[in-house]
Amino acid sequence: MYIVNGICYAGNNLEEIRVKEALPLRGGMVLVTFTSGEKRLFDTTTLTGSAFEPLRNEEIFKNVSIFHGVMTWDNGEIDIAPETVYAESYPYESVEAI
Repeated sequence: MYIVNGICYAGNNLEEIRVKEALPLRGGMVLVTFTSGEKRLFDTTTLTGSAFEPLRNEEIFKNVSIFHGVMTWDNGEIDIAPETVYAESYPYESVEAI
């Protein structure tokens, strides 16, 4: 529970989540950097429905872009809400070579 301007809300007061960078990897995975600086791995192969079928095409998949904090493909024809990307992704920590 949290209060904003005297109004009580259920849940957690989360800062707005936006995508800052997206790096397509092999196997439909995307390394996503959020505006908070956090990095997470998102698996596009779990997306269902005909709207996401074009992501199976490697040329379309690797051409991800960010538009107002949202990952998009195919000139904006495909997009995924940043909240969904965050909720359905996995924490990523890079391992530095010694």
